[in-house]
Amino acid sequence: MPGPGEQRFDLTASKALALEAAREWGLELGEPFAFSYVSYVAPAGDAVCKVAWEGDTESLHEGDALELWNGDGAVRLLRRSGRALLEERAVPGNDLSAMPDERGTAIAVNLASRLWRRAGSPFRPVAPEVQRWLDNADREGSELAPLARELLAELDPVAQWLVHGDFHHYNILRRGDQFVAIDPKPYLADREYDVPSFLWNPRGNQMEDRQRTERRIAAFVAAGLDEFRIRAWTVIRGAYLRPDFSGPIRALIEAH
Repeated sequence: MPGPGEQRFDLTASKALALEAAREWGLELGEPFAFSYVSYVAPAGDAVCKVAWEGDTESLHEGDALELWNGDGAVRLLRRSGRALLEERAVPGNDLSAMPDERGTAIAVNLASRLWRRAGSPFRPVAPEVQRWLDNADREGSELAPLARELLAELDPVAQWLVHGDFHHYNILRRGDQFVAIDPKPYLADREYDVPSFLWNPRGNQMEDRQRTERRIAAFVAAGLDEFRIRAWTVIRGAYLRPDFSGPIRALIEAH
């Protein structure tokens, strides 16, 4: 799900690769999905063909993550050809955004706990990327960037857990009587790295409802995550992803 003002990328090359892969697989692609900002994503019968924008390094190992999860907590990878991925289509496909918050949070916590796996190569540690993203946040005047750097140094993040990387309401879809994740940006990181994007979604949520945010944090803590690391990662990731939310985000760490 794009952040505020996020641009659409030129997906001409990605579309060409998707069409080439579809021909190779004997499939016909439908019209691309409307909210595909950084990838060309189109239905292919009961499946979905996806090709990320060539500059999207965050999605580099999406296919590897889907293979590892093998349908347990995420859509299943059916085929791949270079950057083109053929993925299971979650049906009926409704997401968590309209669900009552307590129920949606419980589903998210359960799902995330299944996705987090101890892993190594080919997945990459996220910490070097975070340093680069914070450099960009600094240049753009993010008020949270200085505090984020302090917290990142204090955390000394691990690189043992495979995380989804973009875990939020719109990337959690109903598949039959269960929910599965889509669109991972997989890295090796603390498990707590995945929580902030859930805290500031769905769209329109600017984290002004402190009680709701605290309930969500408590649900992840009850599943075994570290409360301080959740709050710290919310500041760190918020510095470059949600700089406009600096007030409520800063309050999460200042109160503890």
